[in-house]
Amino acid sequence: MKACTVMTAIGAVLFACSLASTSASTQASLYDRLGGSPAVSAVVDDFVQNVAADKRINGFFAHTDIPSFKQKLTDFICVGTGGPCYYGGRDMKTAHAGMGVRGRDFNALVQDLGRTLKKLKVPHREQMELVAILAPMKKDIVTR
Repeated sequence: MKACTVMTAIGAVLFACSLASTSASTQASLYDRLGGSPAVSAVVDDFVQNVAADKRINGFFAHTDIPSFKQKLTDFICVGTGGPCYYGGRDMKTAHAGMGVRGRDFNALVQDLGRTLKKLKVPHREQMELVAILAPMKKDIVTR
């Protein structure tokens, strides 16, 4: 009887583990939960407008090819959130070398992104996940 009870318990644990791994592996990517390509493009469009209007940091983008920048940023976010895109741009350290970005400049950019995410009603969980993906890049972007 004890052997039967132990086997039943082991079976139940194995079944529970298989269910947990199945639900974890089938959870939608952040890219999908954000709404896929149309949603990422909408975030980038609004975010770039916010940055362009932000006198604290818009000077960094004065000579930027905006359509190219938007496409690269869209691809970058798509890849970072688990989407099916390819990012062919430079790494963050190389892309920001010599720009003299300060911590306060980076923080202004994050505030502009936050404004966009709130405006587009991105759920809090997804906002936090996106910020968690982008935040570690600060060390490669801020140089002074």
